[in-house]
Amino acid sequence: MTNLAETVALSDDELMRYARQILLESWDIDAQLRLKSSRVVMIGAGGLGCPASETLVRAGLGQTHLIDDDEIEASNLQRQTLFLPEDIGRPKALTAAEMLEKINPLISARGTVARLNEDNAYDLLDMAAGKPSLLLDCTDNFATRDIINRISVRFQIPLLTASAIGTQGQLALFEPQLNTGCYYCVFGSVTHNAEIDERTCANSGVLASTTAIMGNLQANAALQYLGLTKNPLINKLLLWDGSRMQQRLMGYRQDKHCPVCAV
Repeated sequence: MTNLAETVALSDDELMRYARQILLESWDIDAQLRLKSSRVVMIGAGGLGCPASETLVRAGLGQTHLIDDDEIEASNLQRQTLFLPEDIGRPKALTAAEMLEKINPLISARGTVARLNEDNAYDLLDMAAGKPSLLLDCTDNFATRDIINRISVRFQIPLLTASAIGTQGQLALFEPQLNTGCYYCVFGSVTHNAEIDERTCANSGVLASTTAIMGNLQANAALQYLGLTKNPLINKLLLWDGSRMQQRLMGYRQDKHCPVCAV
């Protein structure tokens, strides 16, 4: 088997930049090389996508691709940390990608202004070049998450999904290739529930710290998965309650009758 160090190397600049990370007992050169070799597609460049992508890029994620069809608004600046007041009116995906490459010139980041769906997924995910290492769902509504989950299962790409509303958040990492369950197994047909589907940051509100915490918890799980090949959330849904400063894990199992992942 080919050693990763034989095909990928860290430059002197990278060794200097990531030195404090590589010093960790649980994180070594091989972990850093795996992170550098990874390609992540993030759907959503807003409240979750900004902190998650920034942390991953600062840590040395090799390739980041942000997909978002939205433009920056004044109300976004409260929590979407890659944007400045002069960015209002610009596309989120392109602006975020530009900022990420300024933060860390040693990585590659690009943005695509589009709305991901099952028809354009193959092209937007660059499947012709191979599967992404990981999909990050950084969106703010159940209908879009349902579509991303179906794409994840269809192409057998691991999906790390996060949500943030008010002072609460959720996080899960699904591995469809292992047949351990998917987003639909946990939440069911939520897209048919109008009351749930209409809850977004725009109409329900969100505390700035909630998106920052959930985005960084998402980045933390991604770093472990990409660098250490470990899923810290196997069959677990993480629930965060910022108002009570509480966090708990809830177990789940694959629904053997799930119309998405069990067919």
